[in-house]
Amino acid sequence: MSDVLVEIDRGVAVLTLNRPETRNAFTGEMGRRLGDLYSELDADDTVRAVVLTGTPPAFCAGADLTPKGETFASPTDAGFTASPVSPAAFEIRKPVIAAVNGHAIGIGLTLAMQADIRIVADDAKYAIPQVRRGVVPDMMSHWTVARVAGMAVAADILLTGRTFDGPEAVRSGLASRSLPAGEVLPAALAIARDIATNVAPMSAALSKRLLWDTARHGFTPREVAEHETELHHRVMGTADAAEGVRAFLDRRDPDWTARVSTDWKELPWT
Repeated sequence: MSDVLVEIDRGVAVLTLNRPETRNAFTGEMGRRLGDLYSELDADDTVRAVVLTGTPPAFCAGADLTPKGETFASPTDAGFTASPVSPAAFEIRKPVIAAVNGHAIGIGLTLAMQADIRIVADDAKYAIPQVRRGVVPDMMSHWTVARVAGMAVAADILLTGRTFDGPEAVRSGLASRSLPAGEVLPAALAIARDIATNVAPMSAALSKRLLWDTARHGFTPREVAEHETELHHRVMGTADAAEGVRAFLDRRDPDWTARVSTDWKELPWT
């Protein structure tokens, strides 16, 4: 069986890290597979939202430590990267929700930090402990953690490598919600299905890109206002802008017609 399972239903793609015998420990092959899937789903207009989760009882226990002392041996591959999932979740145009339904350690948590929304389990263990293993945090976590939760939280989490639970992840701003482990995936699916039905795909894609690009480029408030105006010019007067209002007034599900795969135009600030 694949180490990343895929299931698509009613506009929602569920990607499941699937190495339960190792608590879904991360491998290079898993990273390549996940990046390929992100690319495929980004181009699939039938998919409106993506949920990333793990086969219970863990989300991802971190790097596969089977090689023991050689786990972090000097790379022999000239293409080695500390960010082995490409594109990252924040680089695709669909909302990505991480249903962190169990322990997420090391690259397991830094992987989840690339999602747009995170729901975590109350009693699971979370940590980015690479500094305790003689290496450094990965997956752009020096950027994602600081942008999502702030510099103080990033310094606390990345430089100590300490372990914390779901409620603390929410208090610190690393996650949106903490629930009993069995409720994490259903909650994530409920959000994803609501997006798949009620959110215009092009609107979500444009908003997500501006949100992450603002973090990436450090746009000022006035620059954001300018870019929001540019995006309004793109969507106002379109069929979806009319459909969104009609569906709301008629109290029915909207029928979106814009297709991100074919109608997308690169943004002026990229």
